[in-house]
Amino acid sequence: MRRTRGRRHGLGAPPAPTGWPAAPGSGMLGAAGGVVAEGRGPARIAFGLATLLPGWLQLGPTAQAKLALAVKPAAVSTRSDMDAYTKARELIDAAHSADPKRAPDGRAAELVYAERMEAWVARLVPDAAPWLRLAARCQHLERWSVPRTSFPAGRAGYLAWRKSLYGKQAARAKELLRQVGVSAAEADDVATWVSKTGLKTNPGTQALEDAACLVFLENEIEAFAAQHADYPREKVVDILKKTWRKMSPAAQQAALGLSLPPAIAALVRESTSGT
Repeated sequence: MRRTRGRRHGLGAPPAPTGWPAAPGSGMLGAAGGVVAEGRGPARIAFGLATLLPGWLQLGPTAQAKLALAVKPAAVSTRSDMDAYTKARELIDAAHSADPKRAPDGRAAELVYAERMEAWVARLVPDAAPWLRLAARCQHLERWSVPRTSFPAGRAGYLAWRKSLYGKQAARAKELLRQVGVSAAEADDVATWVSKTGLKTNPGTQALEDAACLVFLENEIEAFAAQHADYPREKVVDILKKTWRKMSPAAQQAALGLSLPPAIAALVRESTSGT
């Protein structure tokens, strides 16, 4: 299969296979709020990269032009490509379904998380390539199989646990994709994004990080605050500040439009003041 340069970044792609969830149709972001705004060609992509990558404006005109052209819309994939993506998605979701933790509706918790991740990526990157959407679903792939308690307590143990997950999840995602015929290059891209390689410089990695931060803020922060009620307010605010710094300008704008409980909203406002 002939690759285009655009595929290396996962931006600008053929439509998703039938049955894949679409991006939410309403909410916080306007036409220029996502990663790709109205327009055509390199100028349209350039606007998107300026929104997604904080370092975009520091690049010179020549570097900007090259990167904008590198992520131009890819050629339409073949039916066999789309079949491979659909099969990979089924394998990924089967792995999620083995998660023993259940959501209130009875589904596996990691399956619910995967759907939230993909929905946010589809929103932030409206023409996201199918393999970028697959990567979003792999954010916590089989994370349940490596409990936090399998590593020492404390920050050092937490960081070691998290780093091990990045590698494990990336390798497992690549294995599943290759198993059903996704190309080696595209499976490598997915592994790169899932492993958090190139945060702030790789658009695919940044898209996944943005989605993870938004899922945390929209769906998890209230439970996190309750679980850590012993944390002083300053510590919670510091955690939110670190989360905010990881996000692209587009994701930050989306976060400001979230509907949050008053107490949580106050923490977010405090953490983002002066940024």
